[in-house]
Amino acid sequence: MDILISKEDRILTMQFNRPDKKNAITAAMYQAMADALRDADSDADIRVIMITGHLQIFTAGNDLDDFMKNPPQGMDSPVHQFLHQISHAGKPVVAAVSGAAVGIGTTLLLHCDLVYASETAKFMMPFSQLGLCPEAASSLLFPQLAGYQRAAEKLLLGEAFMADEAQQMGLVNKVLPVDQLLEVARAQAVKLVQLPASSMLATKRLMKAGQTAAIDARMQEEGKAFGAMLTAPAAKEAFAAFFQKRKPDFSRLD
Repeated sequence: MDILISKEDRILTMQFNRPDKKNAITAAMYQAMADALRDADSDADIRVIMITGHLQIFTAGNDLDDFMKNPPQGMDSPVHQFLHQISHAGKPVVAAVSGAAVGIGTTLLLHCDLVYASETAKFMMPFSQLGLCPEAASSLLFPQLAGYQRAAEKLLLGEAFMADEAQQMGLVNKVLPVDQLLEVARAQAVKLVQLPASSMLATKRLMKAGQTAAIDARMQEEGKAFGAMLTAPAAKEAFAAFFQKRKPDFSRLD
């Protein structure tokens, strides 16, 4: 299975499990995660949701081959279902990140409540490099988190940044040695399980309440722009260059 879903100690764990493809996410994987998040929200036995990859790689983001064969069609597409579910998750979401977290591998973390990263974690949002625009309401949430200039550097240039900088910006709670990452993240999830569910749910709801409508609106706006840009010349050149393993040439584009 490309997404491993397990339930233990009242924790639902979703693990990217496609290491031969750098855990690149397909439409089927987005659907599996969206369904799991939806089920977890209504399952009284689940108290906490945890998202992991492998110690070598969190996720390389979208599987570009699958993405081009199955482009998102409206807000009911699997990727948008996933983004809606994670942004509306009523229960705490804990992420453990090691290795590369590219594109949505970084932006999904903006909707997690606790994020732990290994010393090898590397974050990247290369939307502009692909002729696209931000998604997951990252154009709203990342400037709020990191400040406009730092967010602009990461979103406009799309350059990678490491775990220590991610912690300085507030994206990551703690940076850990690789061999301690899963143990610590799991221990934090267990602490949440042991707290009163009513207190956790109310606290998260109150913290998120003022942002929900703005996040939904921004996701809609980003989704429309992203869909239009996906078939534009810049994205076509970027994707062609990726598959041909060459540097894209945007010099003849407006």
